[in-house]
Amino acid sequence: MSDMLTQEITDESPSLVTAPTSQQADDVPVIHIKPAKGWVTLGLRELWAYRELLYFFVWRDIKVRYKQTILGASWAIIQPFFTMIVFSIFFGRLAKVPSDGLPYPIFSYAALVPWSFFANGVSQASNTLVANSNMVKKIYFPRLAMPIASVLAGIVDFVLAFLVLLGMMLFYNVTPTINVLWLPLFLLLALTTSLGVSLWLAAMNVQFRDVRYVVPFIIQIWLFITPIAYSSTLLSEPWHTIYGINPMAGVVEGFRWALLGTATAPGAIVAVSAIVSLVILISGAFYFRRIEKTFADVV
Repeated sequence: MSDMLTQEITDESPSLVTAPTSQQADDVPVIHIKPAKGWVTLGLRELWAYRELLYFFVWRDIKVRYKQTILGASWAIIQPFFTMIVFSIFFGRLAKVPSDGLPYPIFSYAALVPWSFFANGVSQASNTLVANSNMVKKIYFPRLAMPIASVLAGIVDFVLAFLVLLGMMLFYNVTPTINVLWLPLFLLLALTTSLGVSLWLAAMNVQFRDVRYVVPFIIQIWLFITPIAYSSTLLSEPWHTIYGINPMAGVVEGFRWALLGTATAPGAIVAVSAIVSLVILISGAFYFRRIEKTFADVV
């Protein structure tokens, strides 16, 4: 309840009324606070005011992610690398899946790097509110900061896995073209998608605890409907463009094109993926803020 009351003050709700009491000699004002009605704003100005707290959350998540682990941050490399080995054996060698003229190991690993960033971000951020329930119930701060920080902390893992990708490019004599300048935009698209999905799942997880059991299943299914073990060029138009409804399809194809110089520029599929990703992010942010007032009571 304290979270709800404080939230309405920060939202500058018109239902906040201050009136002096006539029953007390010192004339102490009485504040009447009522919950906001309808959809609230995203509160981006307030989130910016708490940017130092956001930085603290990011740094905390980075430090505790691999705390008391034997291999530490090496897991950021081991997970996509061994997945690449499995894919190379079963899809590349046994199934003979086409790899756009590239060696299959680097073809699959170039897709697994952004995918791991997305999947780990969703997995971590979807449970962040429940995992920090004591903080949510006792302290006021913009709740958006928690899932955002959890997703941003994954950039460190992305950088480590990306360094291995650069080593593989050197090993296979793959030279990036001028298209590599588009790479930050594809990373931004992966970040937007991960954050949008995380906001939806984090908010839903507070109300429905089944979500934490569903998330691994969603990620597993999403992995196989994303062109990681295969190329989206296997699809003809218009299905190739429609495939962009999966935002990670545009990210994966964009990474391969920017880094490995695949022949087909992923223009239409990336455009569709970008639109869908923005819709997921905006709708997820509004949904998160819509039920944020109940977090302290439900979590």
